[in-house]
Amino acid sequence: MKTNDFSYYLSRYFTTYLVGQRNLSANTVSAYRDTFSKFLQFYQEQGVTPNKLRFTHITRDTVEHFLTWLEEDQGCGIATRNHRLAGIKSFFKYVQIVCPDQLLLCGEIINGIHSKKSPKPVIQYLDKNGITLLLAQPNLSTIYGRRDLAILVLLYDAGARVQELCDLTQQNLRLDGLPTVTLTGKGNKSRFVPLSTQTAQILRKYTKEQRFKLPNHMEQPLFANRQGRKLTRGGVSWILDKYVKKANESTPLALPTTLTPHCLRHSKAMHLLESGSNLIYIRDFLGHEEVNTTQIYAKANPEVKRAALEKVYQSPDMPQLSNWNNDPILLNFLKSLGT
Repeated sequence: MKTNDFSYYLSRYFTTYLVGQRNLSANTVSAYRDTFSKFLQFYQEQGVTPNKLRFTHITRDTVEHFLTWLEEDQGCGIATRNHRLAGIKSFFKYVQIVCPDQLLLCGEIINGIHSKKSPKPVIQYLDKNGITLLLAQPNLSTIYGRRDLAILVLLYDAGARVQELCDLTQQNLRLDGLPTVTLTGKGNKSRFVPLSTQTAQILRKYTKEQRFKLPNHMEQPLFANRQGRKLTRGGVSWILDKYVKKANESTPLALPTTLTPHCLRHSKAMHLLESGSNLIYIRDFLGHEEVNTTQIYAKANPEVKRAALEKVYQSPDMPQLSNWNNDPILLNFLKSLGT
C-alpha cells in the first residue's frame, strides 16, 4: 500500500485522530462516517471503487461535483450539504498535517469551497401552557407512563440534548440535598444541572420503582425500552410524538404536529430568558461553548425584545387627534369622491 493512499489516511483519520486524539463523541464520528460513505458512493458511481480511490482522483472540482450530487441526486438540503462539506474539510485539515505532499490539494478544498447560505431555521419552542399540556399526557397508572413522564421532565427541566438523556445512568443523578443531574454532551464535556423539586420527586419515584438503588444497577441505562436496552434517539422521538398526538386529540392544534426532543431544550432556554435569567447562566446551563450561541434565543423571542425596548425606550407623547367626523372640509372632500 502506498503511504499517500487515500484509504490509508481515511482509516487513520477515524481510528487514530477523531477517536484517539480529539476524543470526539460517537455521534460526531458517526456523522463524519456517513459523509465519507456518501463520498465513496459518489466515486463508485463515477467508476472508481472504494479500494482504488486515490488522492489523484480528488480535485476541488470533483468535491464540488459531489456536493451538487448530494443536492440534486440524493435530495439533501443545503444544511446537510454544508455539514458534509464540513466533514470533508475536517479530513483534509488532518491530511495537510500528516501528508504534506497533498498540501496544495488540501488548500484548494479547505479554502476554495464555501458553504452555501441558507435560511436560518426558526427556533421551535412551547410556551409554559404547552409544556404543562404535554406533561399531563403520560398515563401514570402504568410503568411506561411513569417512565415517559420522567423522560419528558428531564428533557425540559434539565435542558438535556436527546443523546445526553439516552446516555444517562443512575450514577448521573443526585436526588438528595440539592438535586442535580450530570449530563455529558458534545466533546464529552460534562456539566452539572440543577433539578427542580418536582422533577426530583418524579425521578425518585421512578428510580425507586426500577430498583436502581441496587449496586449492580448503577451503571445501567436510566431509561430502557421494553427489551431492556438503552433508549435510542429514535425511541425518545417516538415517545414524544405519541404524546403530542394525544394532546392534540384532546385539544386540537394545541401543540405543533411535528415536535422534536430538542424543542423541549429550546423551551427551557426561552422560559429562563423570559424570567430574566442572565445569558451567561443560560449558556452554562445548556452547555454552550460560546455565549453567541445562546444569544439566538434572545433574538428569536419577541417578548424579550419587547421588554428590552420598553426598558430603554420611552415613546413620546402622541398628540390628541381630532375627530374627522367634525371636520366639514374633510367631509365635503370625501363626499365629492363619490360624485
